[in-house]
Amino acid sequence: FLIKFIIYYLLNLLLIREGAEGFLRVQYTAIAKVASGLTIAILVSYAFRGENSHDMGLARVGNFTLGMITSITFLLGAFCSAVAGYVSMWVSAQTNIRVASAAGRTYSEAFYICFRGGAFSAILALTMCVTGVTLVYIFTYVFFALPGTIEPSDIPLLMVGYGFGASFVALFMQLGGGIYTKAADVGADLVGKVEIGIPEDDPRNPAVIADLVGDMVGDCVGSSADVFESVAAEIIGAMILGSALAKEAGIENPVRFVFFPIVIHAFDIVVSSCGILSVTVPAKDDEDCAKGKDVNPMTPLKRGYILSISLAFIGFIFATRSLLYVESAPSAWMNYTACGLVGMITSYIFILTTQYYTDYAYPPVREIAQASTTGHGTNIIAGVAIGMKSTVVPAFTVSAAVLTAYHLGASSGLGEGHNAGLFGTAVATMGMLSSAAYILAQNNFGPVADNAGGIAEMSGCPEHVRNTTDKLDAAGNVTKAITKGYSVGSAALACFLLFGAFIDEINNLTAAPFNSIDLVTPEVVVGGLLGMTQIFLLVGMSIAAVGKTAQEVVKEVRRQLKENPEILQWTAKPNY
Repeated sequence: FLIKFIIYYLLNLLLIREGAEGFLRVQYTAIAKVASGLTIAILVSYAFRGENSHDMGLARVGNFTLGMITSITFLLGAFCSAVAGYVSMWVSAQTNIRVASAAGRTYSEAFYICFRGGAFSAILALTMCVTGVTLVYIFTYVFFALPGTIEPSDIPLLMVGYGFGASFVALFMQLGGGIYTKAADVGADLVGKVEIGIPEDDPRNPAVIADLVGDMVGDCVGSSADVFESVAAEIIGAMILGSALAKEAGIENPVRFVFFPIVIHAFDIVVSSCGILSVTVPAKDDEDCAKGKDVNPMTPLKRGYILSISLAFIGFIFATRSLLYVESAPSAWMNYTACGLVGMITSYIFILTTQYYTDYAYPPVREIAQASTTGHGTNIIAGVAIGMKSTVVPAFTVSAAVLTAYHLGASSGLGEGHNAGLFGTAVATMGMLSSAAYILAQNNFGPVADNAGGIAEMSGCPEHVRNTTDKLDAAGNVTKAITKGYSVGSAALACFLLFGAFIDEINNLTAAPFNSIDLVTPEVVVGGLLGMTQIFLLVGMSIAAVGKTAQEVVKEVRRQLKENPEILQWTAKPNY
């Protein structure tokens, strides 16, 4: 039995790893082709644009040089994001089999391996993001600011390509990985669980490997790219707003305001690491799990998050006092510390709200389960209704955060008020993302636990092994949902931040007063309607792609089972 067990372990590991690497190979090839075309388009668009007579700093750089810088930083941002995604997949593939093996010994060992395996790729992703932004800043400072070609406060305008590259890869990874994982999941379950009646992750299901691969490329890789892109965009947008505020307030050393976001996210890496290392499982949980009693993996995870965010607040106080203290407005740094606290509170509310609506211990999930007893229709109705109601608290929370942070910044005494308010919302976004690495570690916990359960099922492990992985998987479903809610909340705050940075850059380029959008203007109304329509169009296209792909998966599974009935008798192997 032991030899058979080990052979199945290794075969499953190799199949999952081969499938994930095959997907990323195709995905990255497509990204490289499109990125090459975009790089050329960026270079050409800069080379042939008109001269800018209003911003003499950037005009001295030259259009062709601007195009080269933007193209290079675009490729660097895309490369760093892609590498972070690949490492996330590779670590997950190495970790899942270890979790399945550890689940046969103790619950705590399986928990530690699962969480710290996901934490490694999370810390690496954020480190690459911050390092990439820092290298771009140092490069532009050495070659353009030191010789006097541009002012140090203009450097962030040369860095937008990095954020664009990160967003470009995130778009592919989220959409491509999301379609893959959902199509494989739907196809595998429709035929396996519904039509044939075999258990989930049964090795006789030809789509089971695709389902496990989808967990990694959709959740691990996609979420890594998502957080990478959010942090990169937030850093660069905040640097632009900090530069504008420093200019307006007449601060002698604007580099302090520009470099502030990088320092905050460097603290993020440290405090998240402390939170990750602090997570411990009580010895009683091992005993309870061995006896078949219920244990809650979310409890130690929440304790680690509270420690991370507490340390992040201490780091915020130190950073704001050191970098944002101005003699003309001696209390401004305290206002911005409060803005950071607003972001942290917003983050915690989002996490609590998401857990409430997705954890089986709370009423919403139990209501959906109760509705399932009367049929498929009532299940769908209950799920959609609860999903819609779950948006209310986050919407009010983001609204309150934007208003509070803006007015705290505007009342700081720096500048004329508006730019200071925008920078306040930027600092709130930093506060929300000040523990991003820990949140990403929680997210990666989910697909690793899910894969470990699948490997245990496919390898014929004893029942107590699957019981342990099921407990981890149940918590993993919550942590994945938390990350998605966290990403949506940070994106909502970052949207306001990036729009402010966009207006500031337009003012620099045109020297025309552009501080507000007139909703009475027909073009603005039409633009808003078209923008909203575009969202529904893209969502519809994505869902249609999932449906079509799932149909192909279902057809292929049915074909294999029909042409080779011995698969269900355990005498033939499916073509995974």
